[in-house]
Amino acid sequence: MSEAAARRTARAIDALRRGWVVAIGEGGDALSLMAIETGATAAVLSDGSAKGLLISAARAATLKLGNQLAAADAALPVAIAVPSDCDAGLALAIADPSLDLRYPMKGPFVARPLGDAMAARAAMELAREAGLLPAFVLLEGVEAEVTLAPDDIAAFQDAGTLRIAARARLPVAAASNAELVAFRSDADAADHVALVVGQRDGSAPVVRLHSECLTGDVLGSLKCDCGPQLHEALHQIADAGWGILLYLRQEGRGIGLVNKLRAYSLQDQGFDTVDANIRLGFAVDARDFSVAAQMLRLLAVEEVRLLTNNPEKVAGLEAEGVKVVERLPLQIAANPHNAHYLATKRDRTGHKL
Repeated sequence: MSEAAARRTARAIDALRRGWVVAIGEGGDALSLMAIETGATAAVLSDGSAKGLLISAARAATLKLGNQLAAADAALPVAIAVPSDCDAGLALAIADPSLDLRYPMKGPFVARPLGDAMAARAAMELAREAGLLPAFVLLEGVEAEVTLAPDDIAAFQDAGTLRIAARARLPVAAASNAELVAFRSDADAADHVALVVGQRDGSAPVVRLHSECLTGDVLGSLKCDCGPQLHEALHQIADAGWGILLYLRQEGRGIGLVNKLRAYSLQDQGFDTVDANIRLGFAVDARDFSVAAQMLRLLAVEEVRLLTNNPEKVAGLEAEGVKVVERLPLQIAANPHNAHYLATKRDRTGHKL
């Protein structure tokens, strides 16, 4: 995979987030797309350049399109005709399942032949990389800001080599002898950090992989256990003598803050955290734990005592060559607001003490 391909994808992600047009494919068969939630949707819906809407397979299932021939493959995105009364508000309501109770009367919708299935799948992945809903306006006769091939997105995902950008001593409440190390990647703008506590002594450090959670870590949300886990992990690392907290910029299990809030809205409608992510068109867990493995290698750490209840974190590190010599449980008391969430993690994603 070429560096040029990864750069094209990075430019396409930036273009989508700015509401600009991106093309995926080659020549006249390329899909020209504008993200529904950020684009000038009203303008393209009114000027005749919109030829359809592209939605994820999960969203198509919610909208009951599975009985139409063009939407019968549950593994593929679905193209639908633009409804005759479609404006920007309706387009967003079609794209965003968290709005279903507010806008219940939608459809019927007519599925259209997809055309380039590989390009359509790539479009869904591109939206997810951009932290956007996987939903687009399909356009014709509109010049794209960036044109890329479906394989370019895989090149972008493989291009995320980290490097240490800066480091400094940082006394924290749990440990005064700590150092903060910041990492940067060529693939995205997220700066991951590691808090190294204590002095390296030749033993395997106690390590915690903690994914960013603004609502829990900063605002003290009671809907999750992230804030209490973060602080308990810091104290356990300090008590161990030395260890590392890896703070990964992967909000909402990798779907981003805005989509996490949409998932919260769906949870308020009765969906658990797993079904909410799927309903939005995302994976149950979209995090990339290979980032943590790269951070540990840059810190010259090959073996860890991993502080986690999540077997996927153990598997993710070991798949990248970091040996987990011991798994240490992290027990946090439930509250009335997160008890169902914690039970879902146990029963549906395999978390355990």
